Amino acid sequence: MRHKDDVGTATPVLFDVDGVLIDTADAHARVWRAWARLRGLDPETVWRVTQGKRRTDILRLVAPALDPAEEHRVLDRLMAAEEPGFRAFDGAAALLRALPSHRWAVVTSSRATPTAARLARTGLPVPAVRVCAEDVVEGKPSPEGYLTAAARLAVDPSRCVVVEDSPAGVEAGLAAGCTVYAVASTHRLAELGRAHACFPSLRAAARELTAAHPSEE
Repeated sequence: MRHKDDVGTATPVLFDVDGVLIDTADAHARVWRAWARLRGLDPETVWRVTQGKRRTDILRLVAPALDPAEEHRVLDRLMAAEEPGFRAFDGAAALLRALPSHRWAVVTSSRATPTAARLARTGLPVPAVRVCAEDVVEGKPSPEGYLTAAARLAVDPSRCVVVEDSPAGVEAGLAAGCTVYAVASTHRLAELGRAHACFPSLRAAARELTAAHPSEE
């Protein structure tokens, strides 16, 4: 793994949340397909558009004539029914606790309040630096989220490793100038091929990530 600096401090790691740290793909699919049916839209078309994108951007793409505030309320109700079933991916908690707390952050297309609650509810640490949907003007595949997280950690983006599960997220990390690790939790490895490295699971990626984080005693 590259980007370890001259004085041996740990490589900064920027994680996506849904599909990387927390297993939410099936729930998101059910929510968006149910919402699409309520609005007379094709569920599969809507689901394909959602991958790695902010809810605001999805609504703008698939239902520009609808009131976003009302659609957010409907989607919130649908998602609330799914939240109790969310689980952290195998190895996620151990990985995050093995990393220096000031050397990792999350960059997610989800909103700030649900993100913090979801991390806590699934037993994951809530980092000080969280870049969420409201924190950026442009969502993934724009690099804005990852550039913002690097700035908040006070590190050069080129020294960061991004961990992503979607093509849009991979593109965002690459555009930010980061090293990108992809985990094939929601997409096939072939769809994530532009990443610097691809792993079958977060646990597999964790071995590489923790190897570059010596103790900072």
